[in-house]
Amino acid sequence: MTFNLESSDSATIMTILSNPQDSRPPMPAHRQILPILSRAINGPPPYEIDTADEETGAADTVMYQQPVIYVREKRKTALINVRVFDGYRLLDPGTVVIDGDRIGFDSTGAYVVDGHGGVLLPGLIDAHAHISAVEQLTEMRNYGVTTVMDMECFPPSLLAQLREKAGQNGLTDLLSAGVAATYHRAGFPPLGNVETAADAPQWVADRVSEGSDYIKVIAENLPSDPKIDPAVINAVVASAHQLGKLTVAHATSMPGWKVAHDAQVNMITHVPLSGRIEGEMVSNIASGQRCVIPTLTMMEALAKKMGALSADYNNARHSVRNLHEAHIPILAGTDANTTPNAPAAPAHGETLHHELELLVNAGLSTVDALRAATILPAQKFGLWDRGLICPGKRADLLLVSGDPIKDIRATRSIQQVWVAGVNWVP
Repeated sequence: MTFNLESSDSATIMTILSNPQDSRPPMPAHRQILPILSRAINGPPPYEIDTADEETGAADTVMYQQPVIYVREKRKTALINVRVFDGYRLLDPGTVVIDGDRIGFDSTGAYVVDGHGGVLLPGLIDAHAHISAVEQLTEMRNYGVTTVMDMECFPPSLLAQLREKAGQNGLTDLLSAGVAATYHRAGFPPLGNVETAADAPQWVADRVSEGSDYIKVIAENLPSDPKIDPAVINAVVASAHQLGKLTVAHATSMPGWKVAHDAQVNMITHVPLSGRIEGEMVSNIASGQRCVIPTLTMMEALAKKMGALSADYNNARHSVRNLHEAHIPILAGTDANTTPNAPAAPAHGETLHHELELLVNAGLSTVDALRAATILPAQKFGLWDRGLICPGKRADLLLVSGDPIKDIRATRSIQQVWVAGVNWVP
């Protein structure tokens, strides 16, 4: 059976089926495609859609009784009339080529998509979140977050299952610390316990064998928890560095920041509510070439929950300002989670846009805020294949209307998202 499709109809089918569908589009893919095929064969449409992935709804084939027509294929796409954020400014309207899962060099023969003067950003990176279900990767993608740095996921079998889905069929890509190093802390798995400094090398080796992309340590304890020995944290960090792994320290208090600094971690996540990072500590962090993931979204939520007598969000905001003014890299992270009994649970995806707004409120320019969610986390986590829009990089892209350099809230006006070249339209 031959289908005599007009070129425009063929392009329409290709566009529909290259876009993963979920509950948000107004019409399922097969209801959009069947009228086109019906016109092509001048008959009723007894067709079926064979979906490649039930969770994303990405369609692979269209069938008419016995014959099978493969209509989903990798296509070169030219995004025309888009203003690219190059990490420092918006460029004049131009063309970006998507060739498979990469930014391409040549637009010859490409399917054309008009960006209508919109701003094309690198896919956003959430530098601190907690992923426990595939649906959370979908939510991340829906808000233009194309990479997420998970800061604790257990058991290892769950992380393995998530890795099988992450980055596939248009879902957000995932990197993870796996289990964090701690010492009998309430709510944390026994697998994270590091009893002595002598245990640290084997503990780190076990996490690496499980696939941890970096190593996280808890640099403080709740008042009710046993006190962790800073020597153990030092040993965990040193062991991780010996195996070529970056280290991230959870520290929400002033003493925790000192422990993290003394251990020479690469990154500190969270900022205190009980005091301000200033003076000598800022100088120490700067001289140690560390970066900070302040998670202002989480700190704001905690301050509201705890009340002004025990927590002051202004401390967190001023700490970020002090760190930024000292040219310490600030990365955007939300601490999004659905963890039972968590002190607060920022939503996946949406809150990264709120984090950008809070960073601007804390003193970052809109350009620096955009860098905090694109090129800087890519660089600091060693993800050299993303974070910028240039040939050879991953085709992780976010098209928005409006100008986020003029108003950071424009990142919310999402028009289209691409994850490794797979397109999604809200």
